[in-house]
Amino acid sequence: MVDFRAAARWGDPADAVALPAAVRSLLATALGVRTPPPAPTPAADPAAGLPVSGLGQPALAALRDACGDVRTDDAARLTHAAGRSTVDLLRLRTGDASGAPDAVVRPADHHEVVAVLRACAAHSLAAVPFGGGTSVVGGLRPRRNGYAGVVAVDLARLDRLIGVDPVSRTATFQAGVRAPRAEELLAGHGLTLGHFPQSYEFATLGGFAATRSSGQASAGYGRFDQLVLGLRAATPAGTLDLGRAPASAAGPDLRQLLLGSEGAFGVITELTLQVRPAPADRRYAGWAFPSFGDGVDALRALAQDGPLPTVLRLSDETETAVGAATGGPDTGVGCLAIVGFEGAVADVSARRAATESVLRERGATPLGADPGIAWERDRFRAPYLRDALLDAGAIVETLETATFWRRLPDTRAAVAAALVASLSKAGTPPLVMCHVSHVYPSGASLYFTVVAAQAGDPVGQWETAKAAAGDAIVAAGATISHHHGVGRDHLRWYADEIGPAGVLALRAVKRALDPDGVLNPGILVP
Repeated sequence: MVDFRAAARWGDPADAVALPAAVRSLLATALGVRTPPPAPTPAADPAAGLPVSGLGQPALAALRDACGDVRTDDAARLTHAAGRSTVDLLRLRTGDASGAPDAVVRPADHHEVVAVLRACAAHSLAAVPFGGGTSVVGGLRPRRNGYAGVVAVDLARLDRLIGVDPVSRTATFQAGVRAPRAEELLAGHGLTLGHFPQSYEFATLGGFAATRSSGQASAGYGRFDQLVLGLRAATPAGTLDLGRAPASAAGPDLRQLLLGSEGAFGVITELTLQVRPAPADRRYAGWAFPSFGDGVDALRALAQDGPLPTVLRLSDETETAVGAATGGPDTGVGCLAIVGFEGAVADVSARRAATESVLRERGATPLGADPGIAWERDRFRAPYLRDALLDAGAIVETLETATFWRRLPDTRAAVAAALVASLSKAGTPPLVMCHVSHVYPSGASLYFTVVAAQAGDPVGQWETAKAAAGDAIVAAGATISHHHGVGRDHLRWYADEIGPAGVLALRAVKRALDPDGVLNPGILVP
C-alpha cells in the first residue's frame, strides 16, 4: 500500500492552511462552491494507480553500474510521479499516479549523471531530470511511447557550494542545491542571490536555470538566467562546459541552449552565478492607485526612467478586492501595489525617496509599511491556500504571459475574457484576478489567478479553459510563458511562437546532443 495524501499536496504538511470564514463565504456567494468533493484518497493499491515498475533486469543492472543509488520502491516512485500544477494534484487526489517513473536514480556527481544518461540511451529509457519537482506546466510528464521505461534523475545529492569568488562576486554551486540552502550557504559569506520565486522553498538552482525562473524581486536582482555566468551540463553526447567570462564575442552563446531547456538537451549539474552583498536594509510598503491603468502607467515610468525598486508588483481591482475581503490591505477602491527596496542603507533611502516622488506624481496614495510586511510574510503561502481551496470544492490555478507595454491592456482583457467564457460555458463562472510582478523597459508580465467551482470533470474543465487562454495569448501577440516554462502543456503554442524554422532548429540541437532522444521526450521540443 502507498499513501497518496502527501503526494497530492504542496510542500510541508505542517504548513497547511485552513480557509478563513470570509473565503468560504466568498466561494459560496460569488462562485456557488458549496459541496466539497471527496477527500483526497488516503491510500491506494499500487495496482490501481501506481503501475508496477516495468524495468527489465539488464536495464536495471546498467543503471546500478552507473549510479550507486537506484530505487524502484513505490514510495520513491510516487514522490517523483508528477509536478505541482492543479491538474497534477487533481489526478493524484484520485489515486492516479500513472506518471510515476519506473526507477529513481540519485547520482552523486557529474560523472555519474553522464553514466546514467548513457545507460538510458543504451536501453531506451526516458530520462527525466528532477530538481524540486515544482513544474506547473507538465515538465515531469514525458512521452512514454517508444521507450522501455522512464527514469527520474534526481539531483538531490548534487548539493554543494563548490566555491565563492569574492573579488568577482560569483559563486559556483552544484545544481541540486535547493534555494533556501543556497541562501544559507551564501549568508556565511555576506552574499545573496536575491532569487525568491513562489517555488523558492523547494526548487533547486538547476531547476531555476532549466526553466528561466523569475523571482519576486526580479526588478532589483534580475531573472535567474541573467545571473548565470557559467554552467556545466551532462548530455548523452558528452559534457558541455560553458561560460569563461562575463561577456564574450566568441560566437553564439551556447549557455542559452541549456537555459530554459527543461532537461530536453542536457542535465545541468553545475552553475556559476552572479551574487551580491546581502542587503543591510529592507523596506516594503503598499500604495493604492485609482485604477489598474493608472498603476501600469506608474510601473512603466519606473521601469523606463527609474528609479527601479527591488520589488514592484501591481494587483488589479479584482485581486485587490479579494485580498481586502479575505484579510488583506483595504485600499477602499482601486488597486494595490507593493513596492520594496533592498540594499545598502543609503541606497535604499535614496531610491525610496525618489520612487515615492514618482508614485505621488502618478496619483498613488501611500498605505504605509503594513501591506508590504504582510506581503513579504505570506509570499510563499499561495500554493498551500490552493490545497485548501481544492479541498473546499473550488478549482484554482494560475497562468502567466508577458508582452510589450502597448499591448498589455488588450492582452489582459483578451485572456480574462477567454477564461470567463470557457468556464461560464461549463456552468462554473470564474473569478479572474491579475497582477504585474515583473517589469522591463519595454514591457511586463501578466499573472492570472483563476478560481471557480469544480465541475464534474475538473481536469477537463481546466484544460479547456487553459486552451482558450493560450489561444488568446497567441492571438494577442504575447509569449506563451514568461517564467513557468513550456513543458508539455504549452507545447503547441510554443511551436506557433517560434515558427517552423525555429522548430527545425530545436530538433537539430536535440539530435546533436541527444541522438537517441532519451532526455525528457515530449517536453519543450515540438
